[in-house]
Amino acid sequence: MTRKAPNALSSSDTLARRVEELDTIASVLPMERRDELAELLTDQDIETLRHLVNEGMGANTLRALTSDLAYLQAWSLAAIGRSPPWPAPEALLLKFVAHHLWDPQKRLTDPDHGMPPDVENKLRLQGFLRSSGPHAPDTVRRRLATWSTLTKWRGLQGSFTSPALKSAIRLAVRATPRPRKRKSAKSVTGDVLQKLIGTCRTYSLRDVRDKAILMVAFASGGRRRSEIAGLKIEQLQPEEPIQIDEAPPLLSRSIHLGRTKTSGADGDEVVYISGRPVDALNAWLAAAKIDKGSVFRAIDRWGNVSRRSLDPKAINDIVKHRADLAGLDPAEFSAHGLRSGYLTEAANRGIPLPEAMEQSRHRSVQQASRYYNSAQRRSGRAARLMD
Repeated sequence: MTRKAPNALSSSDTLARRVEELDTIASVLPMERRDELAELLTDQDIETLRHLVNEGMGANTLRALTSDLAYLQAWSLAAIGRSPPWPAPEALLLKFVAHHLWDPQKRLTDPDHGMPPDVENKLRLQGFLRSSGPHAPDTVRRRLATWSTLTKWRGLQGSFTSPALKSAIRLAVRATPRPRKRKSAKSVTGDVLQKLIGTCRTYSLRDVRDKAILMVAFASGGRRRSEIAGLKIEQLQPEEPIQIDEAPPLLSRSIHLGRTKTSGADGDEVVYISGRPVDALNAWLAAAKIDKGSVFRAIDRWGNVSRRSLDPKAINDIVKHRADLAGLDPAEFSAHGLRSGYLTEAANRGIPLPEAMEQSRHRSVQQASRYYNSAQRRSGRAARLMD
């Protein structure tokens, strides 16, 4: 019989324990690639996440924090051969900036400029890098902010406010200008949504599920993909049917979002859906025989419905897949297009901005009004001088 070396056995036991500990917080922090995270994250990292779950930190914030933490661990292992030290020295922070914010033109004449090829290859093989070129400045700033926050939670002080780091970021951003890109090139407005829904023609579980996802995500105010993927039966409440004129009453449900990206610490955001989206949702729940737990789940090739919730990325994939089936360019649409499309459609229909924001749960009038301003400019007199 082959025996494992003591250190190998210890390592295997450690990984198994970490996977189990990550599973204990999966209900609040849904995660794919749990085995890989168990290898990347340290015991202290996982304990920090467990503490934050117990403290009631929002699931969306925890997801973003875990993603950033995993990336920092992977980058540090690739760049210096070990996990990042706490607190990180200023030199390591400057290295992080140099590896992620660089000038593509300068790299043509200086191969050592930017992220070294061996570091880049390791991150790419692990799935942490998907595109070539420098990172977006906002992504780099966010990951540094996560690094800083984790440092403070450990009761330590870092060099994140040092003049050298601030100067390095400022100069790097100035040297590598990047046009700001919208999260979705095109909004999924009402006409586009109908085309996407039109591809869900059959009574197959996949068609029934995708139709419900598209309609619920749009009608509930353009919900974020993480909110749709993580939706639980327990968040849905039946409401009194809505009577409109002499027509049959519309079924209505409330969706209790709990704490969201923009709500306060004690906030329980609530939005409402009625009519066709509720019908589509009920059809999916009945077809999949779901009466508790996750609402939207994966379906394997044999038609079996998983017990676990969809990964947020799957919502994006569904939008692109349906766009492709509808004869649209999938590169131009994403899950965020449902969010921007909701506000754009509300503006096109003359719905007051405050009313639309009550459903979308935007907190920034400035951000939400951009869609209204575009719609008004497009249909306004100034754009119709040749009529």
